[in-house]
Amino acid sequence: MVKPKLPFLLACFFIFLSGGVIYNSFSAAKENDSSSTASIMHNGLKRTYLIHVPPDNRNRPMPLVIALHGGGGTGKRMERLTLGGFNRLSDKEGFIVVYPDGIERHWNDGRSVKQAGWRAHKENVDDVGFIPALIEHLVKEQNVDPKRVYITGVSNGALMASRLACEKTEKITAVALVAGTFAEDFAPHCSPSRAIPILMIHGTEDSFILWEGGEIAAKLPRGRRFGRTLSVPETVKFWVTKNECPSSPIITQEPDKDPEDGTRVRKETYSDCKNGAEVILYAIENGGHTWPSGHKYLPEGIVGRTSKDIDANEVIWDFFKKH
Repeated sequence: MVKPKLPFLLACFFIFLSGGVIYNSFSAAKENDSSSTASIMHNGLKRTYLIHVPPDNRNRPMPLVIALHGGGGTGKRMERLTLGGFNRLSDKEGFIVVYPDGIERHWNDGRSVKQAGWRAHKENVDDVGFIPALIEHLVKEQNVDPKRVYITGVSNGALMASRLACEKTEKITAVALVAGTFAEDFAPHCSPSRAIPILMIHGTEDSFILWEGGEIAAKLPRGRRFGRTLSVPETVKFWVTKNECPSSPIITQEPDKDPEDGTRVRKETYSDCKNGAEVILYAIENGGHTWPSGHKYLPEGIVGRTSKDIDANEVIWDFFKKH
């Protein structure tokens, strides 16, 4: 089998980042029939989202998981990326899952990237206000427990989740980041109002949000910039400091459940933080810009390896349950 050449792969990745065109051709995962679409108005914009409610809710307040898609994605694509894993856990564990849509498929995550042409950044779309407004709406309409509201996201969605952890800490119980850290422009302005539990899952060979930080997708052809991010170690250190955690983690190696996937998972746990918070990193050694055990949305030559040693959906929900 002939492998695609690097320039072709970079071109495909560039198109993907610019608007998700390539994503459609590789999104073969089945739609989930148990989810429905809905919308609210916020700041004069119709904001849409996909929602999955467990069939057995017994009219009791339920936890809420908000899952934010990556750049060029949608709520439906986020559901596909997770292979419906959150929905299955929702039915089993009794929580609501919501997959919101960013404006023109992007979130205003704090990067100064107006030159990239994304409306969310150019027009300074109020995503920081939209997510809390959505939470308040769901508290009223779906009997959500406001003390158990969790945010997760991937890539651009993870950067957005980081921003929300900083600016809307009082609305969020815990946060999980996959293949995303902090917008470098925004990090100095982060002032969370309390210690907040943080989980990170990140591939050491992520070619988009680089493990070592710096320019996003630095290997792409020059001429367009997507902003800069903090490195994974810097992001971990940031939250360890903010949450007043011990500086030394407990490090363990996760079982190699799939020796064929080319990855191993190292877990770093910072516990005994202020107010019961903690910071946990799952370092996916040789992992790419992917969702562990999720949908392979683009060829490995573009986004890297997908680890099968952990299921990101289960890891994230187990973390949320603890908090």
